[in-house]
Amino acid sequence: MSLCFRETRCDDVDELFDVRSKTRENPISRTRLAQLGITHASSVEGFESGDLYGWVCVSHEKVVGFCTGQISTGKVLVLAVLPAFEGLGVGKQLLGKVVAKLLQSGKNPVWLAADSNSAVRAHGFYRRLGWEPIGQVLENGDEILEYRGAS
Repeated sequence: MSLCFRETRCDDVDELFDVRSKTRENPISRTRLAQLGITHASSVEGFESGDLYGWVCVSHEKVVGFCTGQISTGKVLVLAVLPAFEGLGVGKQLLGKVVAKLLQSGKNPVWLAADSNSAVRAHGFYRRLGWEPIGQVLENGDEILEYRGAS
């Protein structure tokens, strides 16, 4: 299986929405994302302005995973990998590249919101990679995790 990692480009945005809607846990449709204010136009604007930064994993010229962070807030906005590419280290590599850039910006703590349910795969995934809860929970039940560094 051939996997290529590279920085996200504006012409990847449509594929990012496709991948996001097809994840095994927590898929979100374009319609729901639009309701949250996340659209093709807002994403392109974010990448063009430099406030959004991301990496994609490509296999056979198709995006199969991606991670996007927001420079101004230090937040990892999304990490999504298609089910067929889970367990190959794709998510870990994508997340690592985005976190490195967010740390380099030095503007804020690096953080993300993730499901607090320990039965959800993301719960253990982030903790194994050095993310720790800070005691804050969002209205939707997601908890805030800050990056403390891999152990």
